[in-house]
Amino acid sequence: MAQSVDLILKGGTVVNQNGMAEADIAVSGGRISWIGDCSNIPAREVLECRHLHILPGVIDSQVHFREPGATHKEDLETGSRAAVAGGVTAVFEMPNTKPTTTTPEALADKVARARHRMFCDFAFYVGGTHENFSLVPHFETLEGAAGIKVFAGSSTGDLLVEDESGLEAIIAKLTRRAAFHSEDEARLRERVSFQRAGDPSSHHIWRDEEAAVISTARLIRLAQKHNKRIHVLHISTAEELPLLAAARDVATVEVTPHHLTLSADDYARLGTRLQMNPPVRDARHRDALWEAVTSGLVDVLGSDHAPHTLEEKAKPYPQSPSGMTGVQTLVPIMLNHVNEGRLSLARLVDLTSHGPQRIFNLRGKGRIAEGYDADFTIVDMKRHETITNPWIESRCGWTPYDGVKVQGWPVGTFVRGHRAMWQGEIAPKAFGEPVRF
Repeated sequence: MAQSVDLILKGGTVVNQNGMAEADIAVSGGRISWIGDCSNIPAREVLECRHLHILPGVIDSQVHFREPGATHKEDLETGSRAAVAGGVTAVFEMPNTKPTTTTPEALADKVARARHRMFCDFAFYVGGTHENFSLVPHFETLEGAAGIKVFAGSSTGDLLVEDESGLEAIIAKLTRRAAFHSEDEARLRERVSFQRAGDPSSHHIWRDEEAAVISTARLIRLAQKHNKRIHVLHISTAEELPLLAAARDVATVEVTPHHLTLSADDYARLGTRLQMNPPVRDARHRDALWEAVTSGLVDVLGSDHAPHTLEEKAKPYPQSPSGMTGVQTLVPIMLNHVNEGRLSLARLVDLTSHGPQRIFNLRGKGRIAEGYDADFTIVDMKRHETITNPWIESRCGWTPYDGVKVQGWPVGTFVRGHRAMWQGEIAPKAFGEPVRF
């Protein structure tokens, strides 16, 4: 190969289907054109990556960027700045905006808002409801559609589909894999008295393990009945894992960094800043989730980035909203887990790149391979940093990991060959495009 290329990443340790090895990567027209020794290839730009690891671009398949409707705490631009600052090259954004993303017009509006305004690539879930279930196969074909998302619990209005007949109507129509928030709303209503005013540590007692188990068992049963594919988001309980292990024919599994990192003990330190749905639970659940990561049961990591302002989070429980930032901290928190021996770097790549590509059928993403999009997350595995609120690009400006010391840090984010972030500096221009399926 002798023709000129746009970019060469020189001398990094490439993590791909061949394992880990030092190699150069050539990029032309936004795609990977060669992997190997590029010493004799002319290039418009050569970037020295020696002593750095080059990972396939990290895909965060669960974020809430709040636009339209709640842009005082996040929008597509600020959320995507947070993504690339943390090494994330593509995101799937959720439909619980105002208005909700439940029509072709609402999806097209989001795609138009995002194109060349978001710094990473993007797709948007369409919310499945009682009213639009007949259109599910059409939604799944639209540009920028990540698929269908169903709130079986923890939502309001049209987006809440808590009844079995409503869930079955949506599942029966699926042609792609759909994502589900899995908590049983009826049990949550029955147990509302377990909320203790002013005590956010009661959140995981109210939203107990059984609420998750009832819902997940129901989803598996309906998926198997109709031979459809479901993706169960942010698994938080040890009790759900055997159910999911027995349903690998239909079900894939997501866990979050906060459920792998934090526990109910942290309510004393973080208060309502730890409040999430489903909740952060006792350490035994965290330990079980790690076992599921090791066994291969877990397919992907998603941050469930769900920002609220500090003023909103400061409301007394249970008036305080559930949600925390996460897209910017996903990579450094998980790299620290790698350095502490909880998982390998190859397994992290499987969870954040190969896994999303495999279960959502992405085109041209998720691998460092010839012909694929030139999406890279470049990391320094030896770098020590402290995560701080001022580092956070999200409009809400805070993280539950403020003050946490980590080893392993994202130093570069490339999206289709464009340098979105390098050594903490975000590109002056956005160039995000819809992910292709």
